[in-house]
Amino acid sequence: MLEEFKKFAVRGNVVDMAVGIIIGGAFSTIVKSLVADVIMPPIGLALGGVDFANLMLVISEGTTPMPYLTVADAKAAGAVTINYGLFLNSVISFIIVAFAVFLLVKGINRLREQEKKEEAVPAAPTTKDCPYCVTSIPIAATRCPQCTSDLSVS
Repeated sequence: MLEEFKKFAVRGNVVDMAVGIIIGGAFSTIVKSLVADVIMPPIGLALGGVDFANLMLVISEGTTPMPYLTVADAKAAGAVTINYGLFLNSVISFIIVAFAVFLLVKGINRLREQEKKEEAVPAAPTTKDCPYCVTSIPIAATRCPQCTSDLSVS
């Protein structure tokens, strides 16, 4: 059973999948930072200085009274909140990751289609039929080896 597991674990597809998952996790971290640190601050500034990461709806107050300026303050007070700003950041991150994956898959599909087209191009013919005896002969032939007809005339 251990030997069978070794064969499974070192297969090319499994290793490729593992590398893809690791790179995908790293890419996801970069996209989250892009959204939270680069995209959302200017949008928040344009909307009047809103910090999307701290947009929340307080359902129940915690041990200290409201207002809570940040999600961290609300959590520290033990308040129950719906953090729709964090959800919005996650949705935007998902859209960016999904678009990046779409572009990647589209590029891979284009390469595959190009390979199929190259494979589908038939090879140039290497033989022709003699017009007199219909025997298959090399294209460069000027005389049929079967019937000895002169093919340069035709």
